[in-house]
Amino acid sequence: MKIIFATHNIGKIKEMRALLCDLDIDVLSADEAGVTEDVVEDKETFEGNALKKARFVSEKLGEWAVADDSGICIKELGCRPGVYSARWAGEGAGDEKIISHTLKQMKDVAQGRRGAYFESAAALVAPDGRHWIFRGRVDGRVACEPTGTPRPKLPYDMLFIPRGHEKTFAQMSDQEKNALSHRGLAFQKLKKFLKNEICIKNENKR
Repeated sequence: MKIIFATHNIGKIKEMRALLCDLDIDVLSADEAGVTEDVVEDKETFEGNALKKARFVSEKLGEWAVADDSGICIKELGCRPGVYSARWAGEGAGDEKIISHTLKQMKDVAQGRRGAYFESAAALVAPDGRHWIFRGRVDGRVACEPTGTPRPKLPYDMLFIPRGHEKTFAQMSDQEKNALSHRGLAFQKLKKFLKNEICIKNENKR
């Protein structure tokens, strides 16, 4: 089975391949599949943006496609940046600018009021147009300074400390993070669905 991950984010590709490594599935990035266009993420929900991206790639290639939209929601900031997490520091802002902008917005927020949550929606679209949505969420807080080893295009990993832990995502190994992250939870649900889909296909071949 082949699935095109509708993203140009190498950090997300690495995470998905790690999560699905024990299934007989080839995961290709949009670039590897020959889709270089960027889909405008203009929906008001994570689900809407994820479905728009996955549907675009699936219809263009006639393949199974998956996309996710994720973001951090900071309670003291009215759950911003949410769906604007990748661009609230400005279009094309790099990881360092996003981190510094976030900390600037939080500079007057005391330790006990830095609650936040990460949310993710993964959309899977079949070649025949059917689609499924898988959701994940993890609660935690925003650190006062960036800590850990940065992952490409995942700037909030250096700021987010999940509930029940004292380390940021960036201080955790890929395996640790994937076991409890918002994207990890959503993709685990996706993985369960795909595993069942593969079993059904194998049964039908007998």
